[in-house]
Amino acid sequence: MLEANLLLVDDEPAILRMMKTVLEKEGFKRIETAASGEEAIAACEAAVFDLVVLDVMLPGRSGFDICPFIRCTTDAPVLFLTARTTDLDKLTGFAVGGDDYITKPFNPLEVAARIKAQLKRYLKPGTAQATRTAAERNVYDYGRFQLDADAGELRVCGEPVVCPAQVFQLLLFLCRHPNRIFTKSQLYEHVWGDECLGDDNTVMVHIHRIRERIERNPSEPELLLTVRGLGYKLVRREEGGL
Repeated sequence: MLEANLLLVDDEPAILRMMKTVLEKEGFKRIETAASGEEAIAACEAAVFDLVVLDVMLPGRSGFDICPFIRCTTDAPVLFLTARTTDLDKLTGFAVGGDDYITKPFNPLEVAARIKAQLKRYLKPGTAQATRTAAERNVYDYGRFQLDADAGELRVCGEPVVCPAQVFQLLLFLCRHPNRIFTKSQLYEHVWGDECLGDDNTVMVHIHRIRERIERNPSEPELLLTVRGLGYKLVRREEGGL
């Protein structure tokens, strides 16, 4: 449990420092922090976390706003941390995907205890999360290619392939949602983070760059398919194979 990946999201640096210090003293070794909703979404798309502590009152989009985006990347427990104490706020937190609700001011040791309780359930023996190592959870194997999210590495037919950052992020997002169709605007929003400024050409160029790396013949894709009139999907077949 102490090897679990934790993400702490709060716009107050003092709270982040305090929580990280307390959790490190409790034995946790893998802790990342984010100061905004956009940073939290980017972190969850770049790595796999076993638990997220999420402040509600964030600059820009609130914790309630971004929780559904986090839920698109992980089923790990989400603990809301907030000064908002009304019953409606608490119900909203659970409705958008939260697992616990901690109000400020708080005892950091109590937060640590709640984190351990959530992880104990999430990583209990026999579950897929408990039996896989962190590295395994972060490697996406599609037979012909493997994407290592932690190492930032793409391997095709066993050989490392250079992959620019945005190309890697787009492929990583698709790897996490196999066999699911996404429109160009959805891909732009999830990877580039700005729904209003979606650029079809940007997405198409990056789709082409992915195909150049993972397909036998980029002009006749077998893995990253275009679904006419709908968007794109990354196909994952059970039999795999190169």
